[in-house]
Amino acid sequence: MSHDLFEAARGAMAFAHAPYSKFPVGAAIRAEDGKVYTGANIENLSFPQGWCAEPTAISAMIMGGAKKIVEMAVIAEKLPLCPPCGGCRQKISEFASKDTKIYLCDEAGVKKTMTMDELLPFSFETELG
Repeated sequence: MSHDLFEAARGAMAFAHAPYSKFPVGAAIRAEDGKVYTGANIENLSFPQGWCAEPTAISAMIMGGAKKIVEMAVIAEKLPLCPPCGGCRQKISEFASKDTKIYLCDEAGVKKTMTMDELLPFSFETELG
């Protein structure tokens, strides 16, 4: 099941707008509706006003009508096993459960699988979350 997310994340990475960092990243989400939503990082000259790949994919998911991340893949062209940054981990956790699988990929495929709880232990939560 994770191979199609890897392929989708790799395909999304091709759309990255990373003229400043030269660090393209792609992300793919399988949502509770079964659909795959993708995103790439989109940089802006006025750093840090750009978007990472993960929240770009989350935005596509929300605009597609889905609300829950079932599993997610992340890939970076220049860094094997690129985990989401701290801010993205919190953004992902808003739409994921503690056992949501996050696949870290290199150019050949999924190399490491982690749960959201492993990526963000003791995450910020309230009674609403």
